[in-house]
Amino acid sequence: MKRLSLFLLSLCLFFSPLFHSCSSGMKKYTAYSFDVFDTVTTVIGYANSKTEFDRISETIFRELEEYHRLFTIYEKDDVFSNLHTINSLIDGEHPAVSVDARIIDMLLYAKEMYDLTEGKVNIAMGSVLSIWHTYREEGLQSPEHAKLPSPQDLKDAAEHCRIEDVMIDEKNGIVQLADPGMTLDVGAIAKGYAVEMIAGELEKSGVSGYIINVGGNVRTIGSKPDGQAWMVGIENPQNTEEDYIAPCKLAGNSLVTSGSYQRYYTVDGRQYHHIIDPDTQMPSDAFISVSVLSKSASDGDALSTALFCMTIEEGLELVESLEGIEALWILADGTQKMSSGFLYD
Repeated sequence: MKRLSLFLLSLCLFFSPLFHSCSSGMKKYTAYSFDVFDTVTTVIGYANSKTEFDRISETIFRELEEYHRLFTIYEKDDVFSNLHTINSLIDGEHPAVSVDARIIDMLLYAKEMYDLTEGKVNIAMGSVLSIWHTYREEGLQSPEHAKLPSPQDLKDAAEHCRIEDVMIDEKNGIVQLADPGMTLDVGAIAKGYAVEMIAGELEKSGVSGYIINVGGNVRTIGSKPDGQAWMVGIENPQNTEEDYIAPCKLAGNSLVTSGSYQRYYTVDGRQYHHIIDPDTQMPSDAFISVSVLSKSASDGDALSTALFCMTIEEGLELVESLEGIEALWILADGTQKMSSGFLYD
C-alpha cells in the first residue's frame, strides 16, 4: 500500500498542471477509494458543481465495489454467488452455481481472450496462482524464511487448468467447474473489465470529462471540457530521476500497465513477481513492464498480462494484427520496444 500511495501522489503531481478549471466554468474534482480490488482507485473529473461530481464518483465507487464482490475468490458474499462460491467444493465436487449475468459475461470474455492470446491469459490457472500467492504472502511476512514453490507442486497444479473445464450455461446463468482440482482466478482481467463496463455505461448516459484509475488501469471518459486530451504518464519502473517514461494523450480510451516491480517477494536475493507464465508456471522475466493503449480497459488489462508472458516477437505480431491496439515494452535491460503506432509526446 505504501508504494501505491506514492504512485498515487506522483500521478496527481503529473496531472496537476493540466487539470485547471476550463472556460466553460466547470471545475476539476478528485475522489479516492482504497476499498476495491486491493488497490487505490482515483476518479478525476470536471463538473459544474461538487454535488454533480460526487453523484458520478459515488456511482463509480459503488459499481466497482459490486464487481469486486462478484469477482473475489477470497471470501463468500452474503448477497451474491461469486467466484469464491464457484471455486468451493461440496462433497469433493464443484457445485453448479447460479450467478449474476455480469459473471457470465466476464467469463465468456475471458474465454475469448484465452483464444486470442493462445492461452497466455487463462482464468482457469487458480490452482497454480494460489500456490504462488501463498509463498509470496509468507515470504513478505517472513523474508528470512522466503522460499520458492516446489516445481513438482506447480507441475501437478498445472494439470487442473483446462479452460474447457469451465462450464458456462449462458441461457440459465449457471457456472460449474468440471475438474475438482480447478479454481478460477481472474486477477489478469478483473480490474480492467470492471472499469470498462462502468465507463461504457457512463458514456451511454452522456457523461464525459472523467478519468478512472484503478491501480494503474486507466480509462478516460471523453476528453476534457475544452476538448483537450488527458495526459497520462507511464510510470518509470527503474530507479532513476525520471518518474515517467512516456506521457500519452488519451480521450475516450485506455492505458494499462502490467509490471514486475509492483508485486513481488525476494528469495536468495532474487525478486519473484506475480505475473506467472502459464507454460512454465514461473514468473516471466523478459520484461519489467508492458503497457497497452486501447479503446477498452478490459482489452488493455488482459493483453498487458498476455504480452508479458510472450516473447517480444510473438507480442509484436499479436499487437500489429489487432486494430486499435498499441503496446510499449520495457525489457529486462531497460531498453524500450514499441509497436508501430505507439506514439507519445
